[in-house]
Order: sequence, then C-alpha cells, then structure tokens
Amino acid sequence: MSTTTTARFDPAARLQGEIRPPADKSISHRAAILGAMAQTPVKVTNYLAAADTHSTLDAIRALGAATATRPDGTLTITGVGLRGARAPDRPIDVGNAGTLMRLLPGWLAAMEGRAFTLDGDDSIRRRPVDRIAAPLGRMGARIEARDGRLPPFTVTGAPLRAIAYELPVASAQIKSAIALAALNAHGRTTILEPAPSRDHTERMLAAAGAPVRRSGAELRIGPAPPDGLQIDAIAVPGDPSSAAFAIAAALLVPGSHVVVRGASANWTRTGFVRIARRMGGVIEGELERDPGDAIPRADPIGDLEVRGSELRATVVEPAEVPLAIDELPLVALLGCFAEGRTVVRGAQELRLKETDRIATVVEGLRGLGADIEATEDGFAVEGTGEIRGGAIASHGDHRLAMLGAVAGLASREGVEVHGMDAAAVSYPSFEADVGALVK
Repeated sequence: MSTTTTARFDPAARLQGEIRPPADKSISHRAAILGAMAQTPVKVTNYLAAADTHSTLDAIRALGAATATRPDGTLTITGVGLRGARAPDRPIDVGNAGTLMRLLPGWLAAMEGRAFTLDGDDSIRRRPVDRIAAPLGRMGARIEARDGRLPPFTVTGAPLRAIAYELPVASAQIKSAIALAALNAHGRTTILEPAPSRDHTERMLAAAGAPVRRSGAELRIGPAPPDGLQIDAIAVPGDPSSAAFAIAAALLVPGSHVVVRGASANWTRTGFVRIARRMGGVIEGELERDPGDAIPRADPIGDLEVRGSELRATVVEPAEVPLAIDELPLVALLGCFAEGRTVVRGAQELRLKETDRIATVVEGLRGLGADIEATEDGFAVEGTGEIRGGAIASHGDHRLAMLGAVAGLASREGVEVHGMDAAAVSYPSFEADVGALVK
C-alpha cells in the first residue's frame, strides 16, 4: 500500500543562495525514447532521476533496449533501431508519466504486426489519448482505448503513410507523437500548429540527422535516413519548470536574492519568466529569443538572478499558455500578491493534467485565503498582497505539492502540504534544495 507524506512550510524571512534545478523532465523522456530508436549507443548526461523518467527507462527496456549507468551518472542507451521494438508479454507501465504515454505510441505505431498495451496509475487512467489516436490512426496504425479515449489502450503497428495534420490545440505531446511516427512513414508528414509549443523533439530530431523543416506554423518531417537516427550524445539541461518554483518563491519573499544555475533558456520553455517579468518581477539573465523558422539543435543553458519584488497584475492570453502551461499555477500564486486582478485565459488544457489543475489550484489557494475563482478556461485572482496560510492537498500532483510549499514560504501563517511525496515525480530533492535557501 502506498503512503503519502505531510510537510509543513513556515513563512521565510528571506531566501538567499544558489540553486541548480534537476535535469529537464521533457528532454529526459525524449532522450530515452530517441536513444531506444537509434542505431548506435547513445550517451546521455544529466538524465533526470525521478519517478516519471524511471518509468521511461523501464518502458524502453521492455521494448528491447538496454541501459547502463556509470558511477558518474552518465546513462548509455543501446537501442533497437527505428523498427526493432519487441512486443512485451505484459502491458507497458507508464506510471504517472503523461509525456511517455503520449510520445511512445508514435514510435510503436510503425511496428508492423506487433501490439503494445500501455497502462499506468489512477491519474494516467483519467488522461485522454484520443488526440494522439486520431492522427496515428490516419497514418495507418490502430489504437483501441477504454471507452474510446482512455488508458489502458493498445497500439497495433502497421505500415504508415504521411499525412497533413492540423493540431486541434497547441500541444508538444501530440506534435511529438506524430513526428516520431513520421520517421517511419512513407512520404513527408506536415504538422500545422495553432500556436508554438515546446520544440525539444524537433531540435533533437534535427541533431540526429532527421529531415525536419519549419516554415512559420508548419512543421515538415520526412522519413528517417536509411542509416537511421545517428545520435552520439545528449546533454540534458536543468529543468526550467522545476526552477520556476524557486523563482516564484524568491519573487514573493521580500529581501530574497536567489541565483538559478544551469536551466534551459529555450524560448518555448521560458514563458513563465516572461510573464513574471511583465508582472514586475526582478529576474536578470539572458533568455533565448524566438529562432523563427530555424530549428536549433540543442537547448541553450543560462543562469537567472532573482530578487524579491513588488508585483502588479497581468492578463495571460491564450497564445502564451502553451509556453507556460506547467507554470500557470505559479502565476495564480503570484497574482495573490500582485496589485490588481490577474487573469489567465485559454488554459483549458490544465483540466487534462495529473489533476484538473484549474479546479485543484483554485480550491487549494482559496483554502489558503486567496481571492481566486475558476473560469471555464482558466482563473482570475484578486491580488490582496498576501495569503493567510493553512493546509493544501496535492491530490497526487507534483506541481500542486510544490505550489503549496512555495505558498507556505510566502504566507503569514505557514502551509501544511498533504501528499508532499508527489513532488518526487519530477523533483525528488525539492524540499532539501528549497530548504537550503531559507535564511
């Protein structure tokens, strides 16, 4: 039987020091999957050691890949090639990893005559897969899901054909599933995005020699070269989504001065920093600018210097949401301390995360004394300059657990987080790292 832990976070006088966030979760997932698809062994440095990314390693091993970790932490993945995944004799357990659940079928869709069942924990069983099933089905694969859209589901591979596909929402996960399938498809696949989303898959495929081109909102991906994906090494930067919690805490606690080291500065991952700066947050450091049609081959890495700040309200528009999707709960918390009314629009995708993050964030912060209300596609917060404190439940959601911790540091009375162990999904050392900053 699993157990949950409770942790208390008392108000901090100030935060000071340096923090190096854990390895990026999104890139770690992709590094493992691409390593399994590669023709030759791939060395991955700074692979994230967390529950979600361990699920990905377990999954690729079930498909025939081999992994080895050296004492210095370097991970070597010996893959099976583009079409060599074997069908395991039991379901692939994705745990709580939604990225793994949605990306892996893109590769498996081309395994002709082989069937793969994917399943996960209770949270995963509530997360829909119909948005990847639709394009992969058009490409020729068959996906059979519970109630037509939920895990567990089975992917049956087939010869794939290229398609032109307009994404219903801006989603890096849907885009990536199609992109991985396109490597094994006959012809060139075109993906049209309604707005930019995380571009790690495109960058990594370009670095591996795959024919990937971008023109405005259109992404074109041809079949992989005859000699397959050629990847020697992948270096995983620090995770800006994990770093965002330390950034938010430093902004909210007066007198704080925190330096965040080694996080990705990829422009598709730094939407939260841009929003926080617009709210008056003092955050110094260079971020990557929109590269336009160019596809960089790696994420830039940078340092940020953050100071306690007086904040003002802002409106987050729908076009900004995909580039700050995981950090929007922190925008709600910043809004509690900002002058004016902070509104987030076009964020209905939050309802499809580990929890309904609109409902749980609003319920959780309201329980701490925030003046916040849910809307159909986001939330609105009236800034009061503070939150009282109290207790908040994580509902098994790692980001909600860390949100409660940051709220406690900035609160009047402190916050007790029920289910703090959920943070281990993406940031196992969160309590220790943030605790070291408290002075």
